[in-house]
Amino acid sequence: MDILHAPVYEGRPTDPAGRLEKELRTYDLLDSLQIPYLRIDHEALPTIEACRDVDTRLNTHVCKNLFLCNTQKNSFYLLMMPGEKKFQTKLVSRQLGIARLSFAPGEYMEQLLGLSPGSVSVLGLMNDKDFQVRLLIDEDLLKEEYIGCHPCINTSSLRISTRDIVDKFLPAVKHTPVYLSLPD
Repeated sequence: MDILHAPVYEGRPTDPAGRLEKELRTYDLLDSLQIPYLRIDHEALPTIEACRDVDTRLNTHVCKNLFLCNTQKNSFYLLMMPGEKKFQTKLVSRQLGIARLSFAPGEYMEQLLGLSPGSVSVLGLMNDKDFQVRLLIDEDLLKEEYIGCHPCINTSSLRISTRDIVDKFLPAVKHTPVYLSLPD
């Protein structure tokens, strides 16, 4: 189906058949927090470029979600930033006052966030029960009314109020973001 003509739904799917348990748990949490969201279902979208049509359909800006780690692979970070910005590891590392960051291997993403590569989003923090992942948010993202994110699987995308993520979701999953100022 052409994503630009795919239906947009309010809230969770009415039929849970074929949905993964982690996706359904995501909807359960959002609903329990009274966070409204729009949803679009689609083929697996493994890259930011593939998500552009979804973001157009949901009327959101692309949000880049990067799962990072230090060289020793014992400190992990989820960086949220506007999709049009280029990721520059030295700038993020400098603002955090740590050695150079790199992309974390997929097995750590699965182990710590319960996510597979291509489906990383802030919503995966609900699975970080041991608080091993620090959330980093580029301040420019806070200027957006909505963000687009996957519900722990990359075959659906959600539009959620940025304020609801910051004011309701993050406190509920007990993650306090570190705000960064990254250049365009």
